Amino acid sequence: MAAAAFGLWREQRLARADTSRKGRLDLPVAGLVQLLNSQDRFCTTSSCAGRVLLVQTPPAAADSSGYEVQKKNCVWLMVTHHMCTKEEVMTALQKATGDAIFKFEPFVLHVLCRELQDAQLLHSAAINSGFRNSGITVGRRGKIMMAVRSTHCLEVPLSQMGKLMVTEEYVDFLVQIANRKMEENLKRIDRFYSCLQLALKTQHGSSSSLCETVKTCSTHSCRSKRKPDKACDVIASPDSNSFCETVQTYSVYVRRRKRNTDNVHGVNTSPDDDEDSESEDDPEINLNIFEEIY
Repeated sequence: MAAAAFGLWREQRLARADTSRKGRLDLPVAGLVQLLNSQDRFCTTSSCAGRVLLVQTPPAAADSSGYEVQKKNCVWLMVTHHMCTKEEVMTALQKATGDAIFKFEPFVLHVLCRELQDAQLLHSAAINSGFRNSGITVGRRGKIMMAVRSTHCLEVPLSQMGKLMVTEEYVDFLVQIANRKMEENLKRIDRFYSCLQLALKTQHGSSSSLCETVKTCSTHSCRSKRKPDKACDVIASPDSNSFCETVQTYSVYVRRRKRNTDNVHGVNTSPDDDEDSESEDDPEINLNIFEEIY
């Protein structure tokens, strides 16, 4: 992307008012967003720290063709960016007159990047922090967007036309699940922030410095798990001086190759063997892009 074009887009974006319902950044990601926007090669365009919410959707209506379509207007009966209680959910359900759905939505962040290698750096930090559904898109006008995402979601219908369809005990069960997901979500945000701080300390555009950043972030990610990935031991090895060699042993790529190898030999691995099943959801296109660049 041309530096002049990126600078203009960045200036216009940062000058815009916050149009979210809340009107300000979520506290758990405020430091992260400020860190990124303090760098002249990044510009955040949207973010959410993660939330637990109860949303009411209006009844579906049939269109002219006879198919049912969902109306766009939804009502938030409850929303919090922290853990919630069963009592909060039950109180909110009393206000429901339509179909109420209980949701947990994890952290999401979109960052406009000046160069593709800047987006790569963010992608590496995100992947190693647990956000394994993250990816990079390049628009027709050359805009490079890095999206930090995960599949750590929850969505369960609770009521229909204002009538509660589940027991209060089940609501309590769902709240516990959502709270555990929120706790893990906040831990991943902290890991991402720490890994990003390390990455931004390196010299921009230096293969050796970026190599060390990937090593550090990968090692940090492994130490946070009960079952370390063998690939991280290779990445952290001081003998891996070549940037290309390091990326080839990068844990994301090793996992992908390992699954392919298992399929060739007729070995079916259970999802339970992987502590974080989200690695199965990595977009193949992201891996292809990175293999070509490296």
